[in-house]
Amino acid sequence: MARRGRSGAALVIAMGTLAACAAPGGNSPQPAATSASAPSAAPTCGTAPITMNGYFETGFPLPKALTSEFTKQHPNVTWNIREDQFAVITQNAPRVLADNPPDLMRLPQVSELVKDNLLKNLDGYAKVFGWDKWPASQLEQLRLGPGGRPRGEGSLYALGLNSSMTGIFYNKKLAAKIGMSAPPATLAELDAALDKAKNAGVTPIVQFNGGATGGLAFPLQDLMASYGPAAPINDWIFQKPGATIDTPSNLQAAQHLERWIKAGYFQKDVNAVDYATMMSRFIDGQGLFMFNGDWESGNLDKQMPGNVGFSLMPPAQQGGKRAAMSAPLTFGIAANAKNADCAAFFLNWVATDKRAREIGVEVGGSRPMGPADAYMPEVAADKVTAGTLAAGADISKDNGAMDFIANATGAIYAKSWTPQLQKLVAGQQKPQELLKTVQADYTSQLEGN
Repeated sequence: MARRGRSGAALVIAMGTLAACAAPGGNSPQPAATSASAPSAAPTCGTAPITMNGYFETGFPLPKALTSEFTKQHPNVTWNIREDQFAVITQNAPRVLADNPPDLMRLPQVSELVKDNLLKNLDGYAKVFGWDKWPASQLEQLRLGPGGRPRGEGSLYALGLNSSMTGIFYNKKLAAKIGMSAPPATLAELDAALDKAKNAGVTPIVQFNGGATGGLAFPLQDLMASYGPAAPINDWIFQKPGATIDTPSNLQAAQHLERWIKAGYFQKDVNAVDYATMMSRFIDGQGLFMFNGDWESGNLDKQMPGNVGFSLMPPAQQGGKRAAMSAPLTFGIAANAKNADCAAFFLNWVATDKRAREIGVEVGGSRPMGPADAYMPEVAADKVTAGTLAAGADISKDNGAMDFIANATGAIYAKSWTPQLQKLVAGQQKPQELLKTVQADYTSQLEGN
């Protein structure tokens, strides 16, 4: 997810030679091999001084909070971290992984990276650390077939620091101002709340859609989930043969988004608003709703204590199943990473260490990955984090987890979704043509790889 976003906001993911896992504590580049064999014992970071090179997404505190705690527990390990916005990481990923391979990297869409042999196959680590025994759904989006296609099956090429999910945050004080005492239960109720907010002089939705990351992809995908099932959207994102985003239910979603735009439910300068500005405005009480991800839960609990609620996108019909963008906060290890074993040990630590899991909830606002019976910290019921964790359970019950539509190909977010959504806001594009254009771009990008 852009994170995303990102996914949200966003917030926010081979045939050929694969690097084999080295012996425990090994810090030198590993020789290429035809398979990802498991090390004889679980790798560690050893005891000798190690400097880990990380390439992370700016503006998100969870990865750095985890690396800081890791160094407290493993003083021989220090971190050299470079940060960029997700759009920059998306553009830079192939070159960075090839020319200056980091030990640990926040990953954009990964199919092309696997195709080009830029990511380490993690099957060996999964076997020795027991990741294969985790709930299969946690790793599905991180598995890829030979040559990077399709996603959802095959070898493991990444892991998540947690499992993020998107939905709708709302300002409780502004909600009370328009008589909204509970989250909307249907799409019609959400429409009514948006209209009441506008009539009361409250900006209905604070959202970002500026620069290289179109934040209107968040509400668009939520609307897709309201009108149709999640599975066909995942098939498209996972590059399944014959999959298309240009479907009747997705057209209804795009048309609904256009109605929101024309009704003035977004701030007038939405095409100039970046993610940070969106967050600042919502925290300042400048809007009722914000489509974003649970990675902001901890931040909002601190910045707006007791004043933020969270809900999943309501279905079009009362009682309908709910779906949401729900994906791991994806990190991978470069194929030629110097400290691959230590990076894998860190990823396992994130999922299994008690304090690391507490940080995942407190800072990340999301459910940590890991074994089904792993420790889960308690969260006070009045915190928005409690709401996002409960919503995650609802999504699991309805089998409604979707990856982010921006992750379908490496270029689809910056080159297609973002400019098309910006044109929709400007009145220069129609919903049907938007979907047709994105599908044509998708097909062209797949054919070119």
